[in-house]
Amino acid sequence: MSKDPVHVIGGGLAGSEAAWQIAEAGVPVVLHEMRPVRGTDAHKTEGLAELVCSNSFRSDDAETNAVGLLHAEMRLAGSLIMSAGDAHQVPAGGALAVDRDGFSDAVTRRIEAHPLITIQREEVPGLPPANWDQAIIATGPLTAPSLAQSIAEATGADALAFFDAIAPIVHFDTIDMNTCWFQSRYDKVGPGGTGKDYINCPMDKEQYLAFVAALLEGQKTEFKQWEGTPYFDGCLPIEVMAERGVETLRHGPMKPMGLTNVHNPSVKAYAVVQLRQDNALGTLYNMVGFQTKLKHAEQVQVFRTIPGLENAEFARLGGLHRNTYINSPTLLDRSLQLKSRPGLRFAGQITGCEGYVESAAIGLLAGRFAAAERLGQAPSLPPQTTAFGALLNHITGGHIVSDDEPGKRSFQPMNVNFGLFPPVEAPKNEGKRLRGKDKTVAKRRAITARALADCRAWLGLPARAEAAE
Repeated sequence: MSKDPVHVIGGGLAGSEAAWQIAEAGVPVVLHEMRPVRGTDAHKTEGLAELVCSNSFRSDDAETNAVGLLHAEMRLAGSLIMSAGDAHQVPAGGALAVDRDGFSDAVTRRIEAHPLITIQREEVPGLPPANWDQAIIATGPLTAPSLAQSIAEATGADALAFFDAIAPIVHFDTIDMNTCWFQSRYDKVGPGGTGKDYINCPMDKEQYLAFVAALLEGQKTEFKQWEGTPYFDGCLPIEVMAERGVETLRHGPMKPMGLTNVHNPSVKAYAVVQLRQDNALGTLYNMVGFQTKLKHAEQVQVFRTIPGLENAEFARLGGLHRNTYINSPTLLDRSLQLKSRPGLRFAGQITGCEGYVESAAIGLLAGRFAAAERLGQAPSLPPQTTAFGALLNHITGGHIVSDDEPGKRSFQPMNVNFGLFPPVEAPKNEGKRLRGKDKTVAKRRAITARALADCRAWLGLPARAEAAE
């Protein structure tokens, strides 16, 4: 067996997970991270797996939610990212949210302590040298320009960029809890939660309309070098959502459904702003869905018009950063390997997946594939019926390019979702056909049950014993 290391470029979630999986397979790893030698527009620390946007890994429901299913599969596969996330979770209703500093510190400590992982703090300015015969590029949305240019030149295709926006964080003790109240939507209890995991700020119609007008009129940050870059719909700035129609926000992040104002139960709010706990101490809360490109002074002025936030102090204001990804379906094979250069793989958001968990999952797969090859084995691809396989298939071959526009780049970043899975028939309930919501839930349960069984088989784990009736 060759003892030459696998080189992983990028110490974000995908790179950290890839390095961990390789080392756990018994193969040495060199993890290259450019911070703090070179910083980025969004990172604030030099820690591995720093969360620069939300602190949420989204739903942890493995039975009826696709990302929750991906959580479960990653746990089965020994994911470092999920282990650290579980150890540093903070209340977030049905979601898994984490203390961002505790999470990053935990990942960093475990990577540093692994005997087969060497961390090199340096920028890799171009593609890996030829003697790095097994390497993974996991540089994420903030790939250094020189490396991005090298990737574009090597693949003959332009890297595509779009904007990601960051939401503000508020100091808890500056929130007026005589106006706001704790409640999860529909009182849903999630991991580590109580059903009262969000702070809710109510608005009547007049306040809501004035708020939308202020968003539209506020001064925004613009970056001329990125003009024409598309936004990712899953991370739209709140003012961009407001531009799509005055009612858009109250049917999106500001929807009032499932919430009752404990200070005035008989009056239904027209819109509600929610804040989610951001650290284990409960001293910081982030504004859910409030990614923004408003200028900082404008953010303070506009967001203090929200009832309960009139005296809010901000630990961090919102901002913009660029996201870069490659045209994976044409450039990568099924094992995430660059078709034009065997042994060089890509992982994480740069492949065209979106979201913390998805990025880490693709890092996990790339690490396993690279380790297998270093051990003289063929990479074992996950079944498409699993969340791993469904996401991998979307990135490496599931996207259809329109024949009507052969030159148009249409591959877009995507979160894991049930539309990526092979369909199943909805089970019948005592011989009767299910309809509507009941049918949807039943189909999702069938997809997740199949996925977890197939994932266990792929990983060589024993089938899960069914609980006795």
